[in-house]
Amino acid sequence: MVSAFFATPAFATGVYEMPNFTPNTWVVDQAEVLSRVNEGKISSALEDLAKKTGNEVRFVTVRRLDYGETPESFTKALFEKWFPTTEAQANQTLLMIDTVTNGAAIISGDRVKSLLTDEIAKSVADETLMAPLRDGDKYNQAFLDASDRLVAVLSGEPDPGPPQIVEKVQVEGTFGKTEAADKGNAIAWVVGLLIAATVIPMATYYIYLAVQPSSSDGNG
Repeated sequence: MVSAFFATPAFATGVYEMPNFTPNTWVVDQAEVLSRVNEGKISSALEDLAKKTGNEVRFVTVRRLDYGETPESFTKALFEKWFPTTEAQANQTLLMIDTVTNGAAIISGDRVKSLLTDEIAKSVADETLMAPLRDGDKYNQAFLDASDRLVAVLSGEPDPGPPQIVEKVQVEGTFGKTEAADKGNAIAWVVGLLIAATVIPMATYYIYLAVQPSSSDGNG
C-alpha cells in the first residue's frame, strides 16, 4: 500500500526532468500520445517552417505536472530553460499539453508576435488543440491541426482560424427524440389494435346474447 501510494508522483513531470534543448528536435512526446508517422509529419512541417522563415515551433506533451505546477508556469519555465536569453527566445514558439488534465499553454518570443498575436496564440491552445480532444482525446489530430495553423500564421499567410465545431450532440439528440417518439406512437398503435381485436369480438358476442330471446320466452 505504501509503495502504491508513493508511486503516483513519480509520473509527474517537472521542468528539471525535461531534456536539454537540441536544435533538430521539434516534438518532445513524453506522454507518448502521438504516432511515429504523425510525429514525423509534424517535425517535417516545423523544420520546413524554420528553414523558410527562421520561426521555430516546438511541441511538448507530458502525462502529469508536478504538484503546484500549471501548464502556463511549466511552459514559461521550460521556454526559459531552452532559450535563456531574450534574443534566443525572439523567434521561438512553444506549445505544451498535460494529458492528464488536457491543460495546454503556448508561449512565444517577441519577434513572432507581429504574426502570432496573443489572441491567435490563445485560440490555438484553447480551440485548435482542444477541439479534437473533446471528440475523444484525438491527440494526433489535435497536434496536426495546431501544426497546420501555426505554420500558416508564422509563414505570413492568413490565419485559417480554429476548426468549425459541428453541434453533433444537439442534432443527434433531436433525431433521437424524434425516433423515440415514432417508436412510442407505433407501440401505442399496436397496443390499441390488440385491445380492439380482443374487446370488439367479446363486446359483439355479449350484445348478441343480450338481444336473443330467452329459452323460456321461446317455449311460452
